[in-house]
Amino acid sequence: MADKAQVIKDLDRVIGLIKTDSKDIPAEEKKKMAEETIDQFDNYVSPGWLKYRKSVSSDSEGGAVLEWEDEGAYCIGLNGEKFIDCLGGFGIYTCGHRNPEILDVVKAQLDHQALHSQELLDPLRGYLAKAMAEITPGDLKYCFFTNGGAEAVEMALKLARIATGGRWYISTVGAFHGKSMGAISMGGKSTYRVPYTPMVQQVQHVEYGVAEDIRKAIRNLHTVGEKVAAVILEPIQGEAGVIIPPKGYLQEVRDICDEYGVALIFDEIQTGMGRTGTMWRCEAEGVTPDIMTYGKAFGGGILPITGIICKPSMWTQQLIDNPWLLGSPTFGGNPVCCAAAIATIRYMLEHDIPGVCAKKGEVLKAGLEKVAAKHPKVVQEVRGTGLMLAVEFNTCDIGYETSKGLFARRVMTAGTLVNAKTIRFEPTAMLSDQDIRDVIERFDEACADTEKNMGL
Repeated sequence: MADKAQVIKDLDRVIGLIKTDSKDIPAEEKKKMAEETIDQFDNYVSPGWLKYRKSVSSDSEGGAVLEWEDEGAYCIGLNGEKFIDCLGGFGIYTCGHRNPEILDVVKAQLDHQALHSQELLDPLRGYLAKAMAEITPGDLKYCFFTNGGAEAVEMALKLARIATGGRWYISTVGAFHGKSMGAISMGGKSTYRVPYTPMVQQVQHVEYGVAEDIRKAIRNLHTVGEKVAAVILEPIQGEAGVIIPPKGYLQEVRDICDEYGVALIFDEIQTGMGRTGTMWRCEAEGVTPDIMTYGKAFGGGILPITGIICKPSMWTQQLIDNPWLLGSPTFGGNPVCCAAAIATIRYMLEHDIPGVCAKKGEVLKAGLEKVAAKHPKVVQEVRGTGLMLAVEFNTCDIGYETSKGLFARRVMTAGTLVNAKTIRFEPTAMLSDQDIRDVIERFDEACADTEKNMGL
């Protein structure tokens, strides 16, 4: 344990940095911050976390890019490195970085209250729930607010068991629903699952996009006396590489669930809130789930807030009699996060953010496809819809080399040495026409460098 006075002194320095404009921080101090950050990640955060991070091997002062500011479509490093953000926090920044309209509402809320008492009624939770019922498909109505995506998935899984009496879940190969124990049990990749097995045992995985496999799985389980609680699906698989199922798949799964009395859960944490060109991806096929999860862009890129919304039929008498049964997260639905979500919904509706994502996504995708056709030895496929796009490379090494080239050209994407065969492009809707042209041009240059550097 360190000396208290020294800890206070160290933290005073950090608070001073927080309160100082980056332009006023001396160069020597910035270099020291970079060195300290690398050391502290290795020794206090997570040994190994930095191993494959491109941001640590850049040409930035101090050998690392420290993110310190952001605005609109950009992430800005401590030394002024300005990146066009095509990673978008994996879908967080649909409304841009520090959107002024949303930030203004959050600041106003902080001026009179941040968190809630846990006992008195917090009005913003009610206003937000009503707004969610009004912007979601069909008869989705009752909301439960949480803090992170995995937590929302846990609530959805628990609700399905309570509402249906079933115990089994049907998920899909390649699925990603988070990394808490229940959520990772639904996950469809061995990389994430193996270290924690055995997990929730009553889970059967089937091929994504093949509705008949879901029918067979439910029928066989029911035949042997095992009742299925829910089918859980991403309307578009995100972490798997932006995999869009065949047209009609979601409706067919809906019909199967209705036939067998099974709840249908759509995980719209990444696909929802306008990202794919409609407010919710399931709208594109006119299908309403029994339970839907949401998150990522829900907090406007300002604050973390997630949750579920369900049909009234799912909120059984057991939950009415025991309202704490589903969960009672300390910070779930707190006033400042609800303020961010309320402002986000208003902003998205006023500025037709789903429509913006659709239009800009078409232009960006066409540009990426043009580059891909020019570099077939580098790129295998471009796919996606709206501003949820993916580029699949011929090998993981090629993908990493290209993403490194993009990073060097100040375009932020996500590619690591262990997972770079497919790289997602999920920029903000604030991306300008010039930004799109720049991304396409820099992608072309990065592909050309990859061909040269790897002798393709």
